[in-house]
Amino acid sequence: MKWFLKLKELPIQGIIYKIESKDYYLYDEHGKKVRCSLRGKFQKEFNLKRDKLYEIDIAIVGDNVRYEMNHDGSGVIEEVLPRVNHISRKAPSIKGSGTRGERLEQKIAANIDNLVIVSSCKNPKFNNRAIDRFIVAGESSHINCCIIINKTDLDEEENYKEYSSLYRSIGYEVVESSVKENIGAEQLHKVFDGKTSLVWGHSGVGKSSLLNWIYPHLKLKTGEVSDFSSKGKHTTVTSLLMNIDKNTKVIDTPGIREIDPYGIREEDLGHFFKDFDEFINECKFNTCTHKHEPGCAVIKAVEDELINPERYVSYLNILESIEDDMNF
Repeated sequence: MKWFLKLKELPIQGIIYKIESKDYYLYDEHGKKVRCSLRGKFQKEFNLKRDKLYEIDIAIVGDNVRYEMNHDGSGVIEEVLPRVNHISRKAPSIKGSGTRGERLEQKIAANIDNLVIVSSCKNPKFNNRAIDRFIVAGESSHINCCIIINKTDLDEEENYKEYSSLYRSIGYEVVESSVKENIGAEQLHKVFDGKTSLVWGHSGVGKSSLLNWIYPHLKLKTGEVSDFSSKGKHTTVTSLLMNIDKNTKVIDTPGIREIDPYGIREEDLGHFFKDFDEFINECKFNTCTHKHEPGCAVIKAVEDELINPERYVSYLNILESIEDDMNF
């Protein structure tokens, strides 16, 4: 009599491209879509850590995972593989998140090459404060940042060029774009091609419209800006990773109303402002927060107009929000 040993199939590797409630949608190694759930052990670990919980995401878009197939064609995620990086923000306040007003970490996506920050000249109005917050989130995660100033056709005085020059002088790539006037497409392709890029910005700035413009086959939903509030309406409701070609992936994200970078200490914030780099090491104190300390080289550089005052105001605004962050 012959005995046959039925071997358990090895887990398959895939990448999460969308999450809806408890469903995790993956691309497998051949680009085929698979709907998965998380193995129960993940929820058990989540519950065990609940009293010390400072994050709200177990697996996120962009995660590489190993999973096993069920008989019905769905899958079960067995393992989330180590991340190269991830980008996050402070989550909106959640009841029961802590006893002292702590803010949890909301992870947006993982394994990113580029953070593509989109702002519009008008409708909604240009917001350099938000751009600086997005930059800090990217810099603190060691992700390359690129800035897109969109809807340039709406700014007849070309006031946006002042900020284009500012961010380029700091060392960031800036793309000025207009779908209506067909400006910027070639530069945008160079930003995205061969990379995994997360597109982030406020509601209504035109993220999905830009992606539809340079990749027409995506057919993403787009929305209008409210005449009443001048703020964008959400059309993308969850982060979505899309395979453009073999080497190019784009993650479209829901528009957000606020962005607070997560997990940054007061004394470290200045290191995520590249224009502070040449001055930080000249401060009298190595824990200088560049706000009020004597002998601060950053403050002197602002006074000497070596650092743009708009950037310094952004720094102070973010610093103030860090002072209320108690998750350390």
